[in-house]
Amino acid sequence: MSQLLRVQCFTVSQDGFGAGEGQSLERPFGHIDPAELVSWPGPPRAGRAGPSPAAAGAWTTTWSATTTGTSGPRSWGGTSSARSAAPGRTTSGRAGGGETPPFRTPVFVLTHHVRPSFTLADTTFHFLDAEPAEALARAKEAAGGKDVRLGGGVSVIRAFLEADLVDTMHIAVAPIELGRGERLWKDSTELLDRFHLDTVPSPSGVTHLLFWRR
Repeated sequence: MSQLLRVQCFTVSQDGFGAGEGQSLERPFGHIDPAELVSWPGPPRAGRAGPSPAAAGAWTTTWSATTTGTSGPRSWGGTSSARSAAPGRTTSGRAGGGETPPFRTPVFVLTHHVRPSFTLADTTFHFLDAEPAEALARAKEAAGGKDVRLGGGVSVIRAFLEADLVDTMHIAVAPIELGRGERLWKDSTELLDRFHLDTVPSPSGVTHLLFWRR
């Protein structure tokens, strides 16, 4: 079975934005409150339903073996650009997730500011100044035959889509509109020349879009 490149549980607004305008180290999602956009995977609480069982299962059980182009720009450079100009989020050069990153796999971060690899807990971060195909080859080698997860930000996913490297995507559409910022698409139907699409609504108001190659 071939290795797949998966986009897993990436969230955009109803008008297709994955991050707001004016991103910085202090406000990695720009002008928006990130809780409005990406809080849906968490447990139910007052005023908000949790994710659908299918989406919750995808979040917890299909995390791929290796992550490439992950939320490195938000964690390392303060924007969702694939190649941020900022050299690092903290003075120690560590990701915003603290001492125990959530990935539990090797992570390949696309950047113009290459630095030595280092390990936090059970996650090793590698920094590449590379095109998507080269980064994916490195990630697949590290994945040992398992699938590769492609994280964000928006420009990373767009670059891999433009290189025709993505095999499956789970995009969660939050029930808000941002109006401006960094956009994944104007309309999800833009991808239907290359992907099948299933649309799954949930009680939370989030709509889950499941894409797979034709």
